[in-house]
Amino acid sequence: MGPDEGSVTVFLADERGEHSGEPPIDASRWIALAERVLAEEGVRGEAALWVLVVDETTMAQLNQQFMGASGPTDVLAFPIDFADAARLEPGRAPDGGGEGPSRPERSPDDVPLMLGDVVICPAVAARNAPEHAGSVDDELALLLVHGILHLLGYDHAADEERETMQARERELLERFHGGLGRDPWGP
Repeated sequence: MGPDEGSVTVFLADERGEHSGEPPIDASRWIALAERVLAEEGVRGEAALWVLVVDETTMAQLNQQFMGASGPTDVLAFPIDFADAARLEPGRAPDGGGEGPSRPERSPDDVPLMLGDVVICPAVAARNAPEHAGSVDDELALLLVHGILHLLGYDHAADEERETMQARERELLERFHGGLGRDPWGP
């Protein structure tokens, strides 16, 4: 939960470049889905989520750097560590010079809740879609919801966690995307 006032903001950046050869992303569609999922999950007040759309090279670099795995993956989620975020103070971080002479003192409640980043690779999603969620749009919707749920603390390492997360993905996708062409959670 963020502060009582303000609104949830979802930012989407297509970082693939103009000459990627891949179809453009309908940013407003995916932002709307993310906003609905966050609202349904109880995120309120001043909060922010970033969705980054990247190419396979960038995703492979991120996957290696942060997951220790080689090659590109379809989605990565980078939650903000709330324990670390609580210690951050707004101001001029690079030189530690404070907030400046004319700024009023700020409360930690004035700082928006930073949920984190969801990074999606549409090229990998397109390859996986026929055997996973069905269409590319279905796969992208699943990846976005999956990434958001990770930011909110869901996991799938243990069987019970996986069942809980998959059930929530089904509910959210059915409600806000209209379901999927295939059952990605099946055997």
